[in-house]
Amino acid sequence: MAHAERLSRLSLIEKALELADAESLESVTVRRLAQELGVTPMALYWHVKNKDQLFVCLADHLLAQVTPEFDPDAPWNARLRVMVEALIGVMRQHRYMPGLFAMVEKQDLSNFNRATDTALDLLSQAGFTLSEGYAVSTYLLHGAMALVDNEPGCPGAASAMEAAELRRQKRLALERLPADEFPRIVEYAKTMEDEPDLDAYYAFGLDLLMSGVEATAAKRTPSSATQNNTR
Repeated sequence: MAHAERLSRLSLIEKALELADAESLESVTVRRLAQELGVTPMALYWHVKNKDQLFVCLADHLLAQVTPEFDPDAPWNARLRVMVEALIGVMRQHRYMPGLFAMVEKQDLSNFNRATDTALDLLSQAGFTLSEGYAVSTYLLHGAMALVDNEPGCPGAASAMEAAELRRQKRLALERLPADEFPRIVEYAKTMEDEPDLDAYYAFGLDLLMSGVEATAAKRTPSSATQNNTR
């Protein structure tokens, strides 16, 4: 256990992250963290004033991974893709992140602001106005969250056997639909027999998100790149 004199904000955040990953975000409280770290709750107040500030620190820490080092010669879309891919990767590892985002004010997160500013710059290079770029970055954020939230299969299943049984039940439910009314759905049900290829699922989803941005960017002209949309 940690001693109070060696306690730092980083060690506190890392312990909160460990606890949230092992149990749930709801288990992360100042009192529980103090117990885990072997200190009094008062010792934590030197670093975080309350649970709300703790969640801000936790969200900001996780978002540090979303703005990686770029190849300076890479085109804007390649760099933006790396950011979205990194965001998806972090959320897959810490599945409570979408819920955590809803609990904090995003403008209080330095790393969220850094990622947003970087995305706005990349989208400006693509010819989007700043207002359009902000809308696109928001769309990408929510699209990434939707991909993770709707991951096929059973992310929280206790075992492969339970996951297979749940897939079987879903398949049977679809196969019971009238084939003359819903032939494609019934045909699709057969594909649910096998365990989903998650890497293919995320690669396809990322391609869909980025292709929409790239197709729209192709209609823009460089001269409008830094204009602010006042519509």
